[in-house]
Amino acid sequence: MQLNREPSLLKQPVAVWAVAFAAVVSFMGIGLVDPILPAIAGQLGATKAQTLLLFTSYLGITGLAMLLTGWVSSRFGAKKTLMAGLALIVVFAALAGSAGSIGQIVGFRAGWGLGNSLFIATALATIVGAASGGTAAAIILYEAALGLGIATGPLLGGLLGEVSWRGPFFGTAALMAVAFVAIATLLPTTPRPAVRTSVKDPVRALRHPGLRTVAITAFLYNVGFFTLLAYTPFALGITSPVHLGLVFFGWGVCLALASVVLAPRLRHRFGAAPVVAGVLAAFALVLAVEAVFVHSQAVLVVGTVVAGIPLGVNNTIVTELVMEVSPVPRATASAAYSFVRFLGGAIAAWAAGELGEVFTDWSPFALGAVGVLAGLLVLLAGRRHLAVGHDGPAAGSPAQAQALTVGDA
Repeated sequence: MQLNREPSLLKQPVAVWAVAFAAVVSFMGIGLVDPILPAIAGQLGATKAQTLLLFTSYLGITGLAMLLTGWVSSRFGAKKTLMAGLALIVVFAALAGSAGSIGQIVGFRAGWGLGNSLFIATALATIVGAASGGTAAAIILYEAALGLGIATGPLLGGLLGEVSWRGPFFGTAALMAVAFVAIATLLPTTPRPAVRTSVKDPVRALRHPGLRTVAITAFLYNVGFFTLLAYTPFALGITSPVHLGLVFFGWGVCLALASVVLAPRLRHRFGAAPVVAGVLAAFALVLAVEAVFVHSQAVLVVGTVVAGIPLGVNNTIVTELVMEVSPVPRATASAAYSFVRFLGGAIAAWAAGELGEVFTDWSPFALGAVGVLAGLLVLLAGRRHLAVGHDGPAAGSPAQAQALTVGDA
């Protein structure tokens, strides 16, 4: 039977490769700016708190826009939604690269976040729909694109940042412009969905106790996630963008491998809630150790890289839970979850910058550890709402790919 054939990654329509390329570049944006944060602060005369607003504006708008992506894609179709997202990223990434003040970059990053939300909300469905006779292989390709983008984003940011802090922004704009042209010319027009989505649907979905428990857990967990991602470049005291890029390259490799390889195996063996509880405790411990040894560069480097493992496992399994614990459609559940979790990241980046500026270098990591532990308590208190009737999406399935996308992007 055809279902038993080994899928080929290479035998895909050119449209699949176009979307996969765009996905790589989009996922690069997760860690692209980390290596250049100290350079931006130094050359534009900005404080840590002001510089970390780059994350706050980006994540805040991304979260809010998640309430709109279903409404947009259900009315205009996936291709137009993808192209709109890519166009916004091109424009606002280029504007960020040409900015003359930290305030301008913060504003342009907000526009970038809007574009990214439109892209990541529709990329999976598009690449699977464009596959011809090889859906499973297309999904594997998509997951590979995600991992490649997460891992190489900080490295590319560091290399371009050696030339100028503007380099990563212009580099992203150029690559996304290529992706825009490729999708415009190579991807066939996609039909509009039969059912239109309302902006209110994701908010209504949060009434379900299981989905609400997972969303609040993710909100608190992201206090730690984005404290690590946003504040560590300042705490490390590394001035070279390339060296910073290598640190976060190691983090990205660990996160990508844990998401794709480790998470499904752990969940199958121990179950979703126990694994999430374990990795939350492990991540809180890493942040606590970094708070205690904040002046040890070696500890911070090792802690940052190792943290990618629990982060990758947690991102995947928590987002799989999102799609299983409630009866609402998966797209709506994902939008609701993303809305809540990205707002947690936006607040965390702002709070970490303020604490690091006003108090001490260890206080942001302490805040992150407390936030993750609070998320663990919420998970344990609401675990009775997290029972699901199966072991979760299979490896290489559209459901797992969706979990990886929303969890990591």
